[in-house]
Amino acid sequence: MTRTPQHGRTAPSTAEDPQRGVAATAFAVLRRHRGPLVGATARVVGLCGLAGLLMTAAIFALAWPVFTRMRNQLIYYRYVEDPYLHDGTDLGLVAVCALPLFLLLLGIGSAALQGVCSRAVAAGGRAAEEGERSSAPLHARLRPVLAVYALRGLVAWSLPLLVTAVAYGFTGSHLDTPLPLDPGSWPYELVVASPAVAVCVAVLLRLALALAPAAAADGLGPRAALRRSWSLTWTRAGGVRVLAIALPLAALTAGVLRLTVQLALPLRPLVRTLVEQATGNFFAAYYAGILVPVVVGILVAAALALPLTCTAFAALHQHLRSPCIPSGGAGDTAVGAA
Repeated sequence: MTRTPQHGRTAPSTAEDPQRGVAATAFAVLRRHRGPLVGATARVVGLCGLAGLLMTAAIFALAWPVFTRMRNQLIYYRYVEDPYLHDGTDLGLVAVCALPLFLLLLGIGSAALQGVCSRAVAAGGRAAEEGERSSAPLHARLRPVLAVYALRGLVAWSLPLLVTAVAYGFTGSHLDTPLPLDPGSWPYELVVASPAVAVCVAVLLRLALALAPAAAADGLGPRAALRRSWSLTWTRAGGVRVLAIALPLAALTAGVLRLTVQLALPLRPLVRTLVEQATGNFFAAYYAGILVPVVVGILVAAALALPLTCTAFAALHQHLRSPCIPSGGAGDTAVGAA
């Protein structure tokens, strides 16, 4: 009895096995590619932390006249023996202007890690294709993922910002100006509650577009990646799986961030003392001491949660778009036709 060789049969990859769950796929990829993933995470978090430190130092230098004015006002009020309550409006304006720079830095780091994790998920059974893709320039691989982050942020969070601004115009504290709506009336209460409703809508949009970075890292353009994420999420199994992955990861990230910030609180008086001795400005030292535990918490949370998050959503995107899974096949076909 002779055995006929069966040509064309290859071992299914980890990402393409329909019988394997998303969590099992993600942990298998993390275990199999732990060396490259740990190295990429260390490089991305380290470089982003260094860039963030330089940006913070530059922002403190640009805002130094504000700290100097606050110090001079404190000295004056102590001289006339009056209490001094400093106004943080100028520092708030500086923080708002600097926020897009830090969001851009966070997006670049997340895009880089998403590309590495997506290639690790798709590595099995597609070595040649992944080798060709990894040989592309770095900016060519980051550009679509970074564009997806920017578009997703605009789509999801423009509505809450706009609604909050309008609601503040109708219900905020305006000196010497009567409010357009009477406090206590039902239109006033509706306007007050509108920002919370807008935030809920933004969270739903954010969940619906959660797979877009993984789709962009898989080779789609920004708008096509958003359409694919939308079509895959609004399926019978897609929304449940996205929610089942997003909620534990959000809880993990929040818990790690909270714990790390609490553990890093002893750094606050140390940094405050060092900065005040070096500059002689109490307010600059005070705000530097406040920022240090938060920065440490963000870096540790990013190092622990980002690889797991990017790998999990890349694995989920791979499962939902696979033709072996009925819930993702129709949506993927519709996106391809679009």
